[in-house]
Amino acid sequence: MNYERKVDSMDSLAGTQSYYEEQDSRRKRTRLIIAVGLIAVVLLAVWYAFAHSKADGAAAAGAAGGAGAQNIPNVTVVVPGRVAVQTAIAANGTIAARREMPVGIAGEGGQVVRVLVEPGQWVGAGQTLAIIDRSVQTQQATSLAASIKVSQADADLAQAELERAQALVGRGFISKADMDRKRATRDAANARVRVAQAQYQEAVARNGRLNIVAPAAGLVLTRQVEPGQVVGAGSGVLFRMARGGEMEMLAQLSEADLQRVNVGTTATVTPVGTDLKIAGQVWQVSPIVNMDSRQGTVRIAVPYSAALRPGGFADARLVSGTEQAPLLPESAVQSSPEGSFVLVVDGKNVIQRRAVKVGTVTDGGVSIASGLTGNEKIVVLAGAFLNVGDKVKPVLQKSSQ
Repeated sequence: MNYERKVDSMDSLAGTQSYYEEQDSRRKRTRLIIAVGLIAVVLLAVWYAFAHSKADGAAAAGAAGGAGAQNIPNVTVVVPGRVAVQTAIAANGTIAARREMPVGIAGEGGQVVRVLVEPGQWVGAGQTLAIIDRSVQTQQATSLAASIKVSQADADLAQAELERAQALVGRGFISKADMDRKRATRDAANARVRVAQAQYQEAVARNGRLNIVAPAAGLVLTRQVEPGQVVGAGSGVLFRMARGGEMEMLAQLSEADLQRVNVGTTATVTPVGTDLKIAGQVWQVSPIVNMDSRQGTVRIAVPYSAALRPGGFADARLVSGTEQAPLLPESAVQSSPEGSFVLVVDGKNVIQRRAVKVGTVTDGGVSIASGLTGNEKIVVLAGAFLNVGDKVKPVLQKSSQ
């Protein structure tokens, strides 16, 4: 009896244990299912976030590309080609009198009494520039003039005695020997008259050379004499004149440029500090080249102008002929410390910089001596707002020719 109750109690405990084991296994399965579900949800959220961010990036890139395409600027360009333009040579040099006349003492000199001209005045040929004191020379000339009269009186007396003697020869009162002496006396007296006259004329000529006079008509450039100054043969140059007021420019050119210039080449001279354009013409090309500077001198004759001052500096533009070269508007050519340059649009519509050498500047534009073939697309306007590497949309404009 007791044994049966014990068996029943054991069976009851075994059933209870099996129940709890089943419940524990069910809870483990539930937790596993929940964990797997949470992991799946996390993976799904990560995938969705990645896919969404990639789509947003693509959309943003597409929007940026569209905006960039819309911001490409239109740029006016020109294809200049090659046209006939005058070739000009730029030069500089000094102004000088074409025919400078140094004026000094021609006579024996003396003390200067008056100076009658100032630099910048025009004078005629033979005009007196300065007066030299001649008080002593005048007295000497007066003395010589009196000696002429004395000699002339002696000659008249000798002639009269000769004539009286000739009247007495036929009567035998005077011998032939006496006649020869009287004739010789008459001839000697006449000779003394001529000597006195020559001495007087010499004195007059010498006195006439005391004053300083202009050898030819022209412009007085400098004056180096003052009243009271004692001058003589060793005094040097007292005045400098430009004959006829004619001026010239002594332009310095390189060996290569000398070959392109001939006598008769036209030129335009601009004195420094002025806007004057004075027309001139080459009248002499130097036959030699300076061994140190490798330059030669071209002499350009120019008419008189108050702006042309000998010793001053001037620029010259010599037209030496015509050549084929690209011609650009002035707005297309820019400058920098390295020199002149233009902006070129290449085949990919990208801005490139091209160094050029500027030639002749004309009313039609600026010719390019080197650096371009004439087939390039050159930016005409707004070059200062563009940079190398910028992409542009070129708009072609007809070249100005």
